[in-house]
Amino acid sequence: MVFIIAISITLAYLLLIGVLIYGFEKVPRFKLDNTPPKTAFSLIVPFRNEENNLPQLLKSIKDLDYPTDLYEIILVDDHSEDQSVRVIKTFIENGLKHVTILKNTVKSSSPKKAAIAKAIKNAQYDWVITTDADCRVPKLWLKSFDNIIQKTHLRLIAAPVNYYDIASFLDRFQTLDLLSLMGTTIGGFGIKEPFLANGANLAYQKTLFSELSGFDGSTEIASGDDVFLLQKAVKYNSDDVCYLKSIDATVETKPQRNWDQLVSQRLRWAAKATNYKSFFAIITGLVVFLMNFLIIILIPVVSFGVMNLNDFIYILLIKMGIDFLLIFKTSRFLNQESVLTSFLVSSVFYPFFTLYIISISFFRSYTWKGRTFKK
Repeated sequence: MVFIIAISITLAYLLLIGVLIYGFEKVPRFKLDNTPPKTAFSLIVPFRNEENNLPQLLKSIKDLDYPTDLYEIILVDDHSEDQSVRVIKTFIENGLKHVTILKNTVKSSSPKKAAIAKAIKNAQYDWVITTDADCRVPKLWLKSFDNIIQKTHLRLIAAPVNYYDIASFLDRFQTLDLLSLMGTTIGGFGIKEPFLANGANLAYQKTLFSELSGFDGSTEIASGDDVFLLQKAVKYNSDDVCYLKSIDATVETKPQRNWDQLVSQRLRWAAKATNYKSFFAIITGLVVFLMNFLIIILIPVVSFGVMNLNDFIYILLIKMGIDFLLIFKTSRFLNQESVLTSFLVSSVFYPFFTLYIISISFFRSYTWKGRTFKK
């Protein structure tokens, strides 16, 4: 019975990741051409206590290869207690144009959603594009989005996020995890079941946001300004959404620098995962959880002789093999092949890390951007 259950879960996982790999290949790489820029964007950046990160973001925006009269920058101060606003004003004094600084005064269980909603109300252009204050954007960022907008009738466009400044094993572990997440995201779009997006690189029409009633339905959840909006848009009209698979449109950020920050980040992610409305998202989360739980539970099962060691090794190799294929393809797309050297150790560690996060998510609060979010 144990063997049959183990094989069933393994086959389900193999099928799921195999389908996502197929979907990943189905999404073509976007090729940027020389079409003259036409789309006007409202760049929205919520921030809280980001004086150390804002300079790299604002510099990257200032260096954009895009007409400055075709975008505005709306920065929303979410009760910062440092010199973030002073940093922004310094950039304005040094030539950064079309900048508006707003203050988020709304008390909400999801302050980031409240900040974005306020910015959208004040946005003068129909296309809004969001990123985070701890990111940096590529030179051809807006040109890539404009290019695909001019060629299609899309209304919501998700795009990649990547890590940079990778030094330690913890950095490489997070990067491998992000590559898996990006591969899953792209794969979902490729099989017409999109359920993941990243608010650090997400564009949509202001009119679509209004038609979807904004973040209504998820305002009590601290995070999820990206996935819940995407899932609402897919339900509204799946033909409105797509993935911009382009290295020229890839936003970069740094991995969490210590264990506590990583745990807080993953607890925040886990909090929104339990509220997914997409059936495919729920099935994916369940199968992935069962596969990782299976790897852990089979260790004592094998130790007590209930299952053959060779069978356990085969199951482990199947999981690692299909995981590697997805991560390898994503790493080639995002130029991150160097982190693959840590794949083997990370693969052994990952099931325990996943179970740990899920276990403590039921009772542990987490701190993010200086705020504590309770269960």
